[in-house]
Amino acid sequence: MTLFTDVSSERVVNALQKVGFKVIKQDKHIGMSDGTYRVTIPRHKRLNSYTLQRIIKDSDLTDEQFKNLL
Repeated sequence: MTLFTDVSSERVVNALQKVGFKVIKQDKHIGMSDGTYRVTIPRHKRLNSYTLQRIIKDSDLTDEQFKNLL
């Protein structure tokens, strides 16, 4: 398990869009889906590493795949 630091919600959204996720809801949280998986991303300048790990797991990506998308 890789602990990521200093990753903003904007960077996560951009990374997930590269693998086919689309924004389906924007409010205090950003909802994204690729048709199979759905993730919720809180709007923060710096995401907690455990929250980010959950987002990566919910999007069915490995830590390495996600790192390469950043």
